[in-house]
Amino acid sequence: METLQQDLLIILPELILALGAMTLLMWGVFRGDGATGELNILTLVLFALVSISVFSGAPEERLAFHGTYIADGFTRVMKLLVLTGAALAVIMSARYIATERLRRFEFPVLIVFATTGMMLMISANDLVVLYIGLELQSLALYVLAAYSRDSVRSTEAGLKYFVLGALSSGLLLYGASLIYGFSGATGFDAIGNAVASGGQNIGLTVGLVFLLAGLAFKISAVPFHMWTPDVYEGAPTPVTAFFAAAPKLAAMALVLRVLIDPLFAIAVQWQQIIVFVSIASILLGSFAAIGQTNIKRLMAYSSIANVGHMLVGLAAGTQEGVQGVIIYLAIYLAMTIGTFVCILAMRRPEGMVEDINDLSGLAQTRPAMAAALLILMFSLAGIPPMAGFFGKFYVYLAAVNAGLWPLAVIGILASVVGAYYYIRIVMIMVNGEPAAPFEQNLGFELRVILFGAALYNLAFILFAAPVIAIAGAAAQALFN
Repeated sequence: METLQQDLLIILPELILALGAMTLLMWGVFRGDGATGELNILTLVLFALVSISVFSGAPEERLAFHGTYIADGFTRVMKLLVLTGAALAVIMSARYIATERLRRFEFPVLIVFATTGMMLMISANDLVVLYIGLELQSLALYVLAAYSRDSVRSTEAGLKYFVLGALSSGLLLYGASLIYGFSGATGFDAIGNAVASGGQNIGLTVGLVFLLAGLAFKISAVPFHMWTPDVYEGAPTPVTAFFAAAPKLAAMALVLRVLIDPLFAIAVQWQQIIVFVSIASILLGSFAAIGQTNIKRLMAYSSIANVGHMLVGLAAGTQEGVQGVIIYLAIYLAMTIGTFVCILAMRRPEGMVEDINDLSGLAQTRPAMAAALLILMFSLAGIPPMAGFFGKFYVYLAAVNAGLWPLAVIGILASVVGAYYYIRIVMIMVNGEPAAPFEQNLGFELRVILFGAALYNLAFILFAAPVIAIAGAAAQALFN
């Protein structure tokens, strides 16, 4: 009984989220769609409570339920980033849902269920828990992608994501079954011991390939990126912002945990896969975005390229590389959320617009918004002294120190190509003929998010020391 109580205390953040989600669901059922605003506020309160519970426990590594669940410094940092992304997505959605007549109480409830799955993914220390968390997240995301049910594009996006997501789950399950078959265990610790003592094993290698294929889908890495542009374009903009932030962070945390913890002994094998996926993602994301006219599709290819840059740090296979990935994730969250606030502001009396040329002359019609978007675009391009430069600097520094200088050279050259389409947006804003002005309906909360993100990216050098220290501690916890 005492052991069960200890386990429940360790898994308290997920328990609070799960119970909170069910409470919010019942509240919405009895109160109706008019309770959407109340549920948004309650969801933010719930995320705050969960954040406190994440950091209220002991900082050292703790295991629960026979080692299938882990809580340590790495999970604490990644969970805080995911909760931040989810909370910002809820705030960003409120005005949009009211304006587009999508006020249904299910939206914040689905966000909470998806976040519960992400939290479980981050703390997974067993293949079964990994899959449960992944599917809990995915089932909610399928519905969110098709949330605007009267829109053909949104319905199509949800259907594509569901079909391809089911395929990726099958690949992941097949890989997990092979790993279980050849290692005799599903727990990460036992798998790690089996891998370390078993040497080269073709069955484990094949299982690793299938497992990584399933995980690559979740982080939208090439060649499993095909869903990303269509889902980003078709889903409602707040949903797209949520997709680009929280789930991607949770999936990347899961990739780091799986490869560094149980499979580190065969790093030589998975490094080859990560190097290929990294180069392919960077090149496709950098070149495919050049011809895009829809800003949401452009951000989809941008996210693919950013995933490739993150994987450069993972390919290094060192603590320094993992630290670089965590720093990149913290910066990427701010860059992405800020950019999607600007996309939410692209609204005229006839409705939302998404064409890049609709930003023409924005520096004259909305100078403050243009200045914030300029900072974010320069940061995404990796231009110093913006935060995006430091994100790329730390992952590529780790790659060079690990001897992967060809990968670093390819990535940096592709970054120069990718900078073109970010700077193109800036040129359209500054030099283009002023288009019809957007509505002045951002609201106080979105202005705070936008200019907070812009300030964070502009003055990151002032906050760099604590971010680097926290990322270093999280990486150290993963390697212990």
